[in-house]
Amino acid sequence: MLPGGLAEGLYVHVPFCFHKCHYCDFYSITRQDEGRMGKFVERLLKEAEVWGSSSRISTVFFGGGTPSLLPLEMMRKLLQGLKLRFDLSQVDEWTVEVNPATATLEYCQMLREEGVNRLSFGAQSFVVAELATLERHHEPRQVAESLQLARQAGFKRLNIDLIYAIPGQTLESWRRSLEEGMALGTGHMSCYGLTYEPNTPMAVKKRLGVIKGAEESVELEMLRHTRRRLAEVGWPAYEISNYAKEGEECRHNLMYWRGGNYIGLGPSGASHVEGWRWRNRPHLREWEEAVDEGRLAAVEVEKLSAEQRARELGMLMLRLRRGINYEEFAGRTGMDARMLFAGVVGQMTNHGLLEGDQSGFWLSEGGLAVADAISAELLKG
Repeated sequence: MLPGGLAEGLYVHVPFCFHKCHYCDFYSITRQDEGRMGKFVERLLKEAEVWGSSSRISTVFFGGGTPSLLPLEMMRKLLQGLKLRFDLSQVDEWTVEVNPATATLEYCQMLREEGVNRLSFGAQSFVVAELATLERHHEPRQVAESLQLARQAGFKRLNIDLIYAIPGQTLESWRRSLEEGMALGTGHMSCYGLTYEPNTPMAVKKRLGVIKGAEESVELEMLRHTRRRLAEVGWPAYEISNYAKEGEECRHNLMYWRGGNYIGLGPSGASHVEGWRWRNRPHLREWEEAVDEGRLAAVEVEKLSAEQRARELGMLMLRLRRGINYEEFAGRTGMDARMLFAGVVGQMTNHGLLEGDQSGFWLSEGGLAVADAISAELLKG
């Protein structure tokens, strides 16, 4: 039996989509009827009963897939059911991802009435041709319309996602998308460089020469422009890909980056509790069968050693603007980051990729371009 009762975060994966975007490698499925969706909600609540009895959750995040594709009454049943199975009295952030093409005022009002207080919209770009390249099936104007509906329903905490380094995108078109995103005044923006995940349609197209990825120098300039521009308007980067006004940071994601404990429900939902790490089966039918039979749907179960856990925490904390704070790191791991990472920090500092002081160390502007490589060194030791 895996550990429970210590989670501070809850993630719910809703795998349903009306279309599979060509860059996406999150587990999702299309063309599902309402009957199966209804059974899915029942199974999610059954799975929740395993973990909810003693967990006191402070953040909740619904991702996918497209959570807002669940019919309104099914989503209401899910929200109400989770409140009966978990202690959500201390929740201060409850986020649901919404596709701009599916947002309605009635749906947003229901979410707000049931306790959701933050919505995240996948804008990705405000250029029609770039949305077509990504196989996104919404129009740029629908992002502003969706945000207006959300505000009308009472939401004050909002996020939009944008993607840069899209094939065919120029630095100028990225600047325009960024400006349009800022003008929407959400207070939080996630800006991700496009990645070509193995076996996604976009990765296949790139391999076959159908599309050409952005030049590395152009992608890096897009990142640097984003950091400069958003800092100018009071939305500094608090993590490599996330920007926010003070107090608008995503608390659920901060919980991940600070090594918190969380439970993931639904197919492919990932969990971590006190060094135990596992993932639900990334297959709807297999997950359904496990839940129906009263079995844990967990695969890839691993118990991290104390050093493995500390090194992973270092990798996660390095993504944050403040980097690895020695006192916080020691409090979570019982280890001294100065000793654990001494060789890597010395080498990377000499190359200008890390900076630090008596409180900790963090990525330099130059280090941002090779952040993944530095993180890999922290894991290796």
